[in-house]
Amino acid sequence: MMQTRTIRRTFSASLVAGLGLIAATALMPARTAAAAEPIKIGFGMALTGPLAANGKSALLAMKIWEDDTNAKGGLLGRPVKLVFYDDQSNGSTVPGIYSKLIDVDKVELVVGGYATNMLAPALPLMMQKKKLFIGLLGLAVNSEFNYPNYFAMIPSGPSPKVAFTKGFFDVAMAQGTKPQTVAIVAADAEFSRNASDGARENAKIAGLKVVYDKTYPPTTTDFAPIVRAIQASNPDLLVVCSYPLDSVGMIRALKEIDFKPKMVGGAMVGLQSTAIKTQLGPLLNGIVNYDFWLPAPAMQFPGVMELIKVYQGKAAAEGVDPLGYYMAPWGYAQLQVLGQAVEATKGLDDAKLGEYIRATTFKTVLGDVKFGDKGEWAEARVLQVQYQGIKGSTPDQFKDVSTQVILTPDKYKTGAAIYPYADALK
Repeated sequence: MMQTRTIRRTFSASLVAGLGLIAATALMPARTAAAAEPIKIGFGMALTGPLAANGKSALLAMKIWEDDTNAKGGLLGRPVKLVFYDDQSNGSTVPGIYSKLIDVDKVELVVGGYATNMLAPALPLMMQKKKLFIGLLGLAVNSEFNYPNYFAMIPSGPSPKVAFTKGFFDVAMAQGTKPQTVAIVAADAEFSRNASDGARENAKIAGLKVVYDKTYPPTTTDFAPIVRAIQASNPDLLVVCSYPLDSVGMIRALKEIDFKPKMVGGAMVGLQSTAIKTQLGPLLNGIVNYDFWLPAPAMQFPGVMELIKVYQGKAAAEGVDPLGYYMAPWGYAQLQVLGQAVEATKGLDDAKLGEYIRATTFKTVLGDVKFGDKGEWAEARVLQVQYQGIKGSTPDQFKDVSTQVILTPDKYKTGAAIYPYADALK
């Protein structure tokens, strides 16, 4: 009897030890990945200043990608860690930030922060350091540099300057009473100059006469004199190439002076932000402006609505745009491309990553993404959206596309334009 008990105890102890060994072995890869040094991905981001609303929205989406990736075991068996600094919406801070990230923080990968004006000053350093660089919503940043390892997470295609306002001109020229003249006004800054270059080209293609074409200082706060000067030129169309604070000021000045060209908008950054939409409310009605993604049925690509749901669940606590339509899919997709390239090449070599990205179509929350000439998207997909039927300032009316009607491209169209602009104000 005693011998039987001893055998049982010995067997039980051996079984427990064996199960413990199996469990430990099963957990070993996860523990190894968790214990491994993280892959550090560095960038600057607009967290204060006039671009902060969009920058903080993008950052939340990037953090969601970080969480999602680490929950799946990281990349190459290592966790990922985002390392970022506030660029203050000021391009002069950018070279110093990236120098610190590369030389002091020793990040292994870098990506671009938000906006043309922040990406342009970073690119010369990336070229010097021979770093892969995926920018976030930068317009024609690589048009002069021709750096082979730059890629743009923006749907403006191989002719980005033209693509930004092409839809605006297409809509105008499709109306029964065709416009004859156009005014172009832009902030004297990188993005706005690039967008206005494209607007001039589109006006030429459409056979329109440009009756006003000027820039204003980025520090401008009173837009009434500018709008009065434009009004004096009596254009049929008004293309505005502006950043967030300018966009708000320009729309308020249109109302103040009661200026009603047949169509107005084009390249106004900021109107995509929920905070600005609710601030302007019905003043937005009739404006035709670019956008990049909205929850239209044809744009609900695999994974994007799940991302939006997670984002919106975190937005209030993070103090960011409650809807996230403008920035969240792009910040997430930017890192999806990087992560897929790292896994496919099984390494962090910038040159190999660049070579892979140039040759590959990526599956992202924005659908298939393929890069072409100068790192731009191989095909353009800039939306032109008209604000219609906005009442009051509640954010709920912007959750779907009923008040933000997609006019172009036809593949994503959700409604028809109200033309002229004055009719949309009634």
